[in-house]
Amino acid sequence: MEKTELDEFRGAMGALGDIKPLAPEQRESALKKDAADPLNQRARREAATAQTYRELNPLGGEFVEPVEPHDPIEFKRDGVQNGVYRNLRLGKYTVDARLDLHHHTVDMARSALYQFVRDCMEADVRCALVTHGKGEGRKTPAMLKSCVNAWLPQLPEVLAFHSAQKQHGGLGATYVLLRKSERKRQQNLEQHQRRTRP
Repeated sequence: MEKTELDEFRGAMGALGDIKPLAPEQRESALKKDAADPLNQRARREAATAQTYRELNPLGGEFVEPVEPHDPIEFKRDGVQNGVYRNLRLGKYTVDARLDLHHHTVDMARSALYQFVRDCMEADVRCALVTHGKGEGRKTPAMLKSCVNAWLPQLPEVLAFHSAQKQHGGLGATYVLLRKSERKRQQNLEQHQRRTRP
């Protein structure tokens, strides 16, 4: 007679000695104990929150290259015309939106900057100003300035940035040039086509 898998399992269990299944109450209490453990719950919640935060805000910042308080910061993507960049650097564009990061922690600044750029894109803002301060006399000088310098190139919406002119905050602020939103690009294309039609 051929043994079934169940017979083999029963034989193996019998060989282990006196093994009894858990009573239903014991199974429930084991589950409740795991679920009721506040440290376990908190750790799971924090891990889920951190993962969600990383997905929502891709700005990294584990290591940020320090910038000196009196050094200008600058960045230009390939394809940005030199004349456009020069006008940004000289403060010739109208500043349509401003963000002040004074009194922000690094984490608060990361969230605020990310949301600010998203809001600017939604509102079709092309030139914005981020005030971060120079951080002179601090234990870690120019911390927010260094972070802004590291974070802005990570955002594909940012075409270029440069430290501001004196009237806009000088080395404690940065002009940010943003790409056109898809909606604005489409409008411009339609206007151009209307103008070129005979």
